[in-house]
Amino acid sequence: MTLIKSISGIRGTIGGEVGDNLTPIDAVKFAAAYGVWLKQQRNKENYRVVVGRDARISGEMIQNLVMNTLVGLGIHVIDLGLSTTPTVEVAVPMEHADGGIILTASHNPKQWNALKLLNEKGEFLDALEGAKILDIAESDNMIFADVDSLGKITRNTAYIDLHIDEVLALPLVNAKAIEAAKFKVVVDGVNSTGGIAIPLLLERLGVHPVKLFCDPTGHFPHNPEPLKEHLGDLSEKVVKEHADFGIVVDPDVDRLAFMDENGNMFGEEYTLVACADYVLSKTPGNTVSNMSSTRALRDVTEKHGGSYEASAVGEVNVVKLMKKNKVVIGGEGNGGIIYPDSHYGRDSLVGVALFLSLLAEKKMSVSALRRTYPDYFMSKKKIQLTPGLDVDGILKAMEDRYQNEQLTTIDGVKIDFAESWAHLRKSNTEPIIRIYTEAKTQEEANELADKFIDEIGAIAKG
Repeated sequence: MTLIKSISGIRGTIGGEVGDNLTPIDAVKFAAAYGVWLKQQRNKENYRVVVGRDARISGEMIQNLVMNTLVGLGIHVIDLGLSTTPTVEVAVPMEHADGGIILTASHNPKQWNALKLLNEKGEFLDALEGAKILDIAESDNMIFADVDSLGKITRNTAYIDLHIDEVLALPLVNAKAIEAAKFKVVVDGVNSTGGIAIPLLLERLGVHPVKLFCDPTGHFPHNPEPLKEHLGDLSEKVVKEHADFGIVVDPDVDRLAFMDENGNMFGEEYTLVACADYVLSKTPGNTVSNMSSTRALRDVTEKHGGSYEASAVGEVNVVKLMKKNKVVIGGEGNGGIIYPDSHYGRDSLVGVALFLSLLAEKKMSVSALRRTYPDYFMSKKKIQLTPGLDVDGILKAMEDRYQNEQLTTIDGVKIDFAESWAHLRKSNTEPIIRIYTEAKTQEEANELADKFIDEIGAIAKG
């Protein structure tokens, strides 16, 4: 079992030993450390933190532990209950709060949960801020409030609706064209909060949603990572319902993928490509995605006269570079749309609204739309970490081996070839090495990934 502390928050499996997993003791310790850090940063009289969760089985337990720890520090809590990551991000500035916590382990299976930590802007903390919280957690310098200074919990379940209001108010969301198109869409909500938020958004836009796994029980009906191999039921449902397309999100609704009218994946990498194509056609500018994302975003950006740059993996890294480059849209190739006109966070609700606007204006099928974009094929594989494996040493050896190629080493090792690339890095969210490759055919991408897995294996054996 595992406890991972990274820029993606405090993430671990439920149960087991304290310090090795996300136990109640660990949840309280890290929530307290966040609260102490927040009070040090903000240095004011009253503090407010927004807290929400996805539908994981452990969510209610972890949320109650976190909220009452904050109350014990004298911090007032706005409890959103079942919510989405982007909804909490939107709620923080709307509430004029000092920060936010989302209880979710994103795409990880049901035994995982996590504390994702936000600043007063509703944006993820950076590595330096996260390190300070970890230092506080390991210290004894935590002073709690006396009985007359305890915080209070205020329940507010309106924020999914308020979030939808914010999305519909975006100038580029063409609600009239979407309603006129009379779309029928199947939604796979993986039995989490996407099953609440996405159908509500579609109904507000005049789209007919067909719900699949939209009961927020936390019992995920398939692996919750929105990849082709997990989505057979969605594919069958789209074809059976004669739907215009399918939508799937991860449990906390910050990753978004589409399926065309034939039950074929649009490609999660192409979620950002399509949304960027639409935004750039209206507001030309620059884009950013992470190093593990498709080259197709670069191609589409340059087609519209803009420039593209890649960041290290991790939403906070993408956002930092987006702000520096003043981009009009960015995100991550795993289906994460970050649209600054809304907020600096991955948001599937925004992505759905922009994609529907594009489709309605172009008046074409999803499969036809996909054919308008450059063809790249990606392989996403991983190697499970074992005790004693020297990941840094392995990556350095790969860097040395490919020193005559175009290398980027700001996040693991990325090797750019003329017609393909490979990115090797240690995950922020799981105990694995990720091996992502992209090429002109799926066979070439798979072969390239297998080649690097074999080479890493040989280096590990010495």
